[in-house]
Amino acid sequence: MKNNQQEDNIGSIGIGAMIVFIALILVAAVASAVIIQTGEKLQQNAQQTGSDTQREIGGKITINGVKITNVDDIKIYFEPSPGSGVLNTVDIAWQVSCDNAGYNFKAGAFGDGDATNDETGSNFAFPASQPEETDDTADGDFGDVDGTVGDGDDTSREAITLTPGQNYVIEIDLTEDGVAGTNDDCAIVDQSVNNQMTLWIHVEGGGSTYETMTITDKTAGSALV
Repeated sequence: MKNNQQEDNIGSIGIGAMIVFIALILVAAVASAVIIQTGEKLQQNAQQTGSDTQREIGGKITINGVKITNVDDIKIYFEPSPGSGVLNTVDIAWQVSCDNAGYNFKAGAFGDGDATNDETGSNFAFPASQPEETDDTADGDFGDVDGTVGDGDDTSREAITLTPGQNYVIEIDLTEDGVAGTNDDCAIVDQSVNNQMTLWIHVEGGGSTYETMTITDKTAGSALV
């Protein structure tokens, strides 16, 4: 009788140990699944963050300066940010907001100008080494579409793509209807000294850049940034 009781005790201990062992295996399996899922999630987040950062850096504009051209326009001096690839001007847009008479807003794209009707070739991006936009000269170095010298209809120097490491310039028209002085746009003549304007440059599929421009002097050639 005594031997049977000892054997029963030993058997109970063995069954208990087996239950504990199975429980440990189940706990380990659940813990492993949680760790694996957490690791995969962290990896996905890291990859997404890396992709977003690469896209942000790989397609962005650095603004080097902004100057007043005349009562209507400003010139933006810029370059692709370090790490950017070659950018297409059709993928780049600009926006300017001002508060000279309530909230006014003006927007356009790099390369959407109409040089035949705009003597300064506004809204065309050009290499900074040739910053004279589309105005032809009397010697015809850059050709002339309709025979009118200096009308700005030659766009042969227009930058179609922007190469990292090179500087560019674009002149943008801030008037809403082509007429400055109507107080319904962001033209320089409609601004007051100490007024502020905000400039954004957006790259499709890339990053955005903005600068706050303060008017301290409305004279042509004065710096805003």
